[in-house]
Amino acid sequence: MGTILKGMSRVRWHELTHAYGSAQDVPGQLSRVAWGDARTSEDALGNLGLWLGELAVFDATVAAVPFLWDLAVAGSVTSRPGVIELLQAILEHGNQQIEVQRAAHQAVISARDTANVLATDENPAARAAARTLAAAIDSHTCDACHPA
Repeated sequence: MGTILKGMSRVRWHELTHAYGSAQDVPGQLSRVAWGDARTSEDALGNLGLWLGELAVFDATVAAVPFLWDLAVAGSVTSRPGVIELLQAILEHGNQQIEVQRAAHQAVISARDTANVLATDENPAARAAARTLAAAIDSHTCDACHPA
């Protein structure tokens, strides 16, 4: 698998859930984003968005975020702007289980320095998405992460 997605096989995906049930298919979708052509990558990213962050966040989201950051910085990934946008969607969505929401958000926030690097990327779309994500991280104030 190389350095992209290193360690993905150690995650017990079948024990995690996403919006539609078992997360056992998440590694395959992450791999399709990593090594697929533009259409394959975009299709897989669309699935991951629906499963992990566009509606709510889940325990599989928490496990997937480090791999999404890997994909965001890998120059060979054709859908890097979309990956960065998915990271922002994760930061913006919640879960009824506050600890899951906090863990997902913190997984995104913890790589703030990576967003800074991406904000100077050669790809204009990736650069713009990263700047938007960095601003969202800086202004993040949800109740799960910052209880009153």
